[in-house]
This record gives sequence, structure tokens and C-alpha cells, in this order.
Amino acid sequence: MSKQETSDSPGPGPEAALGPGPEPEPSLATGSDCSNDRYITFRGSPSSEPHSDSGFPSSRVSMKSDRSMGEPFDFKSGPGAADEGVSQQSSQVLRGGSAPQHQTHLDSIFMMLEDNMVTFMKKELKKMKKLLSPDYPACSESEREDEDEEQRSSRESFLRITLDFLRRMKQEELAQRLWSRTSLGLYQKKLKCGLKKRFQCVFEGVAKQGESTLLNQIYTELHITEGGTAEVNQEHEVRQIETASRTADRAETSIRSGDIFKASPGRSQPIRTVLTKGVAGIGKTVLTQKFTLDWAEDKDNQDVHFIFPFTFRELNVLKEEKFSLLGLVHHFFTETKKVGINNFEEFQVIFIFDGLDECRLPLDFHHTDFLTDIRKSTSVNVLLANVIRGKLLPSAHIWITTRPAAANQIPADCVDMVTEVRGFTDPQKEEYFRRRFREEEQASRIISHIKTSRSLHIMCHIPVFCWITATVLEKVLKSREGGELPKTLTQMYIHHLVVQAKVKTVKYDAGAATDPHWSPESREMIESLGKLAFDQLQKGNLIFYEADLTECDIDLRAASMYSGMFTQIFREESGLYQDMVFCFIHLSLQEFLAALHVHQTFINSGINLLEEKQTTIQQSPQQPQLHHVHQRAVDEVLKSPNGHLDLFLRFLLGLSLETNQSLLRGLLAQTGSSSQANQETVQYIKEKLSESLSAERSINLFHCLNELNDGSLVEQIQQSLRSGRLSTDRLSPAQWSALVFILLSSEEDLKEFDLKKYSASEEALLKLLPVVKASSKALLSCCGLSERSCRALSSVLSSQSSSLTHLDLSNNRPGDSGVKLLSAAAKDPHCSLETLRF
Repeated sequence: MSKQETSDSPGPGPEAALGPGPEPEPSLATGSDCSNDRYITFRGSPSSEPHSDSGFPSSRVSMKSDRSMGEPFDFKSGPGAADEGVSQQSSQVLRGGSAPQHQTHLDSIFMMLEDNMVTFMKKELKKMKKLLSPDYPACSESEREDEDEEQRSSRESFLRITLDFLRRMKQEELAQRLWSRTSLGLYQKKLKCGLKKRFQCVFEGVAKQGESTLLNQIYTELHITEGGTAEVNQEHEVRQIETASRTADRAETSIRSGDIFKASPGRSQPIRTVLTKGVAGIGKTVLTQKFTLDWAEDKDNQDVHFIFPFTFRELNVLKEEKFSLLGLVHHFFTETKKVGINNFEEFQVIFIFDGLDECRLPLDFHHTDFLTDIRKSTSVNVLLANVIRGKLLPSAHIWITTRPAAANQIPADCVDMVTEVRGFTDPQKEEYFRRRFREEEQASRIISHIKTSRSLHIMCHIPVFCWITATVLEKVLKSREGGELPKTLTQMYIHHLVVQAKVKTVKYDAGAATDPHWSPESREMIESLGKLAFDQLQKGNLIFYEADLTECDIDLRAASMYSGMFTQIFREESGLYQDMVFCFIHLSLQEFLAALHVHQTFINSGINLLEEKQTTIQQSPQQPQLHHVHQRAVDEVLKSPNGHLDLFLRFLLGLSLETNQSLLRGLLAQTGSSSQANQETVQYIKEKLSESLSAERSINLFHCLNELNDGSLVEQIQQSLRSGRLSTDRLSPAQWSALVFILLSSEEDLKEFDLKKYSASEEALLKLLPVVKASSKALLSCCGLSERSCRALSSVLSSQSSSLTHLDLSNNRPGDSGVKLLSAAAKDPHCSLETLRF
């Protein structure tokens, strides 16, 4: 066939079918990704044409748009018995057959092509229309998991063509919605993959140190309660822990971590914003990580399209920057920008903001301009205020975690539900140690030991303290020296310090034999950390920056070699810009190092850091007058309204024992026998217990006596209780405090408290009021109670920390005024009372 004949033929020549040719009309634009070859696969479909069942050879037809070279489309026919013969015949005709033969076969090919394309387009357009309907779930990617790469490429190519035509029709909003919804599945996969890598492993206690552990392997369910308010709790966190430890196993409204946004039965209002409170180390951050990981692994909350977890530590470093909400998401989660999703209104989105107590952004919810456009840039603090208040992206769910002291930064009207992480219940404590120690005998021995010490058992309510305890006891049990397991908090933290010092020695000093625990560099580092801990504790700071460390002569480059000790004791967090923020792994460790610093300073120089005007106290070489420091510390603690320095005092007193000092030989100067000084401190504490103190202050002083190995007051009362000869008429104020301490330490007695077992009198009730407050049921019938008792009980009922659900006041004389007081208290939102008997 000549070139002239070919060019004069009425239909397109073979060059038009097999290579570049005139641009077809209308133009089919392929979108921004037009440089990549895409092949649409068409398979033979039923047709009334004579050649519909015949196979045709694969051929590529160029379809150029007005923006780029056309994307080749790969056409394949369905299977047929005569495929090979027909293919050969078609090829021969196309290469050199006569014009009529060529035209006939070309017509057949294009009839089949039209059939395939129309069928494919109708099917895809129907899916797109369904996808855009308001009641259709946005994520439909699961429907197409079984398609191969060619089918996926065909669909993506046709999507770009459809988007181009929608834009030509001026349907920009519809085109954007179609692009977002069809891109959703792809982005979800990328986002989930990134979140899985980020959260599937955890570093217990610290970050960037030691071998990571799979979160799902060690995660133990936490006790999370629903209810409460966002108002601030000024109590020291250890007091809150002790309260939580007494009530953790009670019947409360508990929720599963994955159901944090699901309304409880009977709740009519939807939940947009959840505020979760919890003391330091209680497990708030790990809780948000587990929530996110379960979503990323397709285990929970699959109706949620996106979860974006932020920490305030990361956001703090953007304090001087400006972002739109969309830009902030793109900044932290680059997959959103790459895929092209720029509108979240139609999706179910959860923003997690972890660690409000560490926020250094000036959040202002009352004088901040309203912002409703997710594309408008502003400062990060204005952005967050509008997101939390619900002005910006009101369809999103918000989850904020915080320590209790910072909870009131969020206005109450911005919070739909308050939850509290209460740490581990007693069964959960055991589960943690059994997960950590797979050997049954070892796990049982550790659990049994912890139960023998009330202080340790209470502190194990905190997951991070469980980690410290597990680390210490594991090393002690493996040690060749063996020895007695630590029983007090001071002993536990001394062992923790020694364990980390040994790690550093083995790793960096080749196991130096002369002084295996404390090299001069190690001593200098601990002294610097102690100074930092004490200075910042006095200022009330729990997180610090590099400048704070520099003030205490801590060189970060030199400290990096203490990765086995420094980062275990001290946690370093880095944001995207590597601005380092530091904090101790728990407030209790900061208080321990602060107490160590005060003790060392006095022993080395005679200076009492607790005095406002620090002077050197004259002391004999043999007997430093430690009791002066101790008494000053006791006075400072008793003046604190919220328990500030409670643990600090326990540690300071515990460090005065010779047995504890011997554990720190090489770091701490030995004071020799200090029994006389300690005895004076014990006597001073007992005098204070004879005064009218709150139950919390008395309980802490009994823990202090325990650190000093003095249990005489408690033993007196316990012997009387065991013999059944307890006479409350003769109890001194200190002995009454001891009785309260014993009863609050006994969980069995707290389930039902019967006043008549001790003394059926109003005076006894007023002395034992803290026990009533911590009990589930109080039996106070026939005890001669008057309006005075009702006034005291009304304050218990309206207390947020009260556990009282049943109160029996029958056969007493409360009077009309007493009844009115109790009735008013029963209406208080914090009151958990279910039964009240007069």
C-alpha cells in the first residue's frame, strides 16, 4: 500500500492507531501526573458484533491531551480458542493488506474499543456518583483490594480525565471532593504505616535508651474513669495517688481506652472534646499511643478516617511560627500534602494534644480572634485555641491529656467529657509484673515483696514506678551479693541510682574495678543533677530547657556518655527542630535527687539549703546535727497547703540512715552513727502528730517515721486492735492519727466502716472522718450524732474525692438543720451517695 493511498483513505491510517498522530477531539487531559505512562486494561465484553468473541492483539493508542503527550492505553481482549490465528491474520492485514481489508479490521478493533471503554466508563462513573453521595462512607478502598496493578492504573487514569472534565465544567468543588474521597484510602494506608512505625515500639521510662519493647507485648490496660470536672486539683500528686490507690477497685464508671469518644448509655449530647487527667507517669502518653496504634493496625475505631497525634512539646518549638491548620497538619504529617488532601470537613478526624501541662504557648480562649478557615495562617497558640473551642473545624474530635494541676487551662464550656487515668488497679499491677517477668517464680516473689510495703504498693499504682521497681528488683535478684530487697521508697531510689551507675561503668569505663559505681565524673554529674532538681523544685518547674542545665554546669556533650545513667534518670525529648526539652522521668525522682543534694550539701559544708538565710551550722566532726535540717524540712512541709515536698521529706529522712548511706558508698560521705539525731527527729515528728493536723499531713508523717525505721506508734495501735482491747477513750492525738493511718492502709476496712467497733461517739466520728470519706459504706447508727456531725459529714459528701455511696445515720439526733445540711450536700454534683438512712 503506497503512502499516497494511505493518506487518502477516509479513515485513520495505521500510524494513527500505533503512533503519534493528530490530536483527538475533544481533548482528554490526564491531570498533573501526565508524565507517567498509564495503561488502561480492557477485557473483552459481550457484543452483538460478529467479531466480539475474537481475540485482538495488544496495541497502544496515543491519546494526547492539551497539556502533555498522551498516555498509552493497553488494550487486551478476552480469551478465545482462535486467538493466535486471528491475531496473526489481523497483524498481516494491518501490515500489508488491501485497503478494504484494512478498513474492515480497523473498524472491528474500534468497535471493540468503544464497547470496552463505554462499559468501563459507565461502571466507574456510577461508582464515582455513589462515592459523592452524602450518605456514602468516605473510605471505600476495601472494595478494591483484589484488583491488580493494571486495573488500579486504569482507574487512576480515568479519574484524572474525569477531574479534568469536571473542572472544564466549572465544578471545582465537586472535583476536589471526588479527588479527596478517592485519595483517602491511599493516604490512610500511608498515614497508618507511618504511625505504626512510630508507635509500635516503646522505651519504658525513657526515650532513646536501651532496647525498645513492642508496645502490644508489654501494654497493660489502665484503669480509666469517666466523670469529674476540669477544675484544678492543687494537691501534691502523691496524695492524689494515695487516694486513687484506695478507690481503684471500687465500682466506678470505667471506660475502655478505645471507647474514649463513645458516649455512655443515657448520654444524649455528642462528645467532641475529651480532657483526660492523670498524675505524672500514670500512663497518659502511652494510652494515646496505644489508641493510635490500634487504629493504625485496623483493630479499633475504623469509622475514623484520620488520627493526628501531637505533643505540646513538639508544638512549643513552633511558638514563633505561623501556620494554618492545614499547614500544621502538612508540616507534621507530610503524607497529606503529597496526596493532595486539603479539606477535612467531610472526614471523621481526631486531633490528639498530649501533655497540656508542658504547654509553653500563651493559650487564650477569651480574647482570641475567631478563626474558621483551615487555610488561613496565624500563630500556633491562636490556632490551637480556635480548634479546641470548636470555631475551627468543629466536626473534628479533640483529645487533650494533662496533669491535674494544669486542667483548668481549658475552659469548662470547651470540654464535653472529663476522664481520669487512675493507673493500675491491684490486679493490673500483678499483670504488669507477670508480663515483665515471664518466669513465674521470679514474678511471684517480686509481687509478694511489693505487697509487704504499703509505700511501694501504693507507688506501683504508677506505671513508671512499676518500671523503676522492676528494673531495680531484677538487678538485685541477679546480683551475686544478693541481700535484702528494698522496702522503702528511699531504698528503692538509691538502688535505681546505683543500677544506672553500674550500667554507665560497664558501658564506658570497661568495668573499672577500683570504684565500680562512682567515678569522679559520675559524682560530679549526680551533684549537678541534684542541684538542678532542687533549684527547679523550689521554683515549681517540672520541665527544663538547655539554659536551665547550663546554670547547673551540666554540659550536654559530656553528659551524652552517661546514656546508661543520665538518660535513665533524666529524660530528653526533641521536637522537629531538635530544640531539647528535659524532665526527670517522674516527679518523685526529681524530689529524690533534690533531697540527696540538700543532704550532701549539709554534710560537706554544714549549709542548710532550706533556711532562707543560709548559714553554716557549727557541728562536731563525729556528729553532724542533721536534726536541725530535718526539723526545718518538717516545718516547711506542714506549712504547704497541697503537700508540696511530701516525698522530698521522706527521702531526706531516709538518707540519714547508715544502712542507706552504705548503699551510696563512694558517692555520699558517710556520717557514721546518726541514731541520736534520728531519734530527735522521730520525737519531733511525734510531737507534730499530737497537734491538730489534716489526715493527709498525718499520713505523710507516718510514712516519714517508716523511712526512719520507727513504727512504734503504729505497732501500739495494731497490738490493741489484734487483742480487741483498743480503748479510744485513752488515745492521745498521735495515737488517733496512727489509727487513721492503719485504717486507711487497710483496704478491707474501707469497704464498710462501722463506727461502733471503735467508739459510738461524736468525738470518735470527727477523729475518724478521713476513714469515713475513704469508705464505700459508713454505718453510724445509734452513735449519738448531732448537727455538728451532720455539718462535718456534709463536707465529706460534697468532696470530689469522697468514695461514700451508702450512709446509715438512723437512730441519731441530727435535728432539722442537720437534715437540711445533708440534703443540700446530697445534691452536690460531686456527691456519689446512693443511699442515705435517717
